[in-house]
Amino acid sequence: MKKTFRLVGLDCANCANKMEKKISTLDGVNEVVINFMTTKMIVEYDEAKETEVMENIANVIHSIDSNVEIKRG
Repeated sequence: MKKTFRLVGLDCANCANKMEKKISTLDGVNEVVINFMTTKMIVEYDEAKETEVMENIANVIHSIDSNVEIKRG
């Protein structure tokens, strides 16, 4: 499954890069692209693990920048 999210409050290109690298290593994540300029994150993941994947993504993002909120597309 592929979904698009907005990362509200993302204001650091280096942070976006760190997030993308860490999220790409998560179990169940097939691909992730974070575009700093548009503040969009596109994630392709295993639908059967959706709850776990989304919780782990949120944890990674908040560990790097606690001010960033994840919003749907």
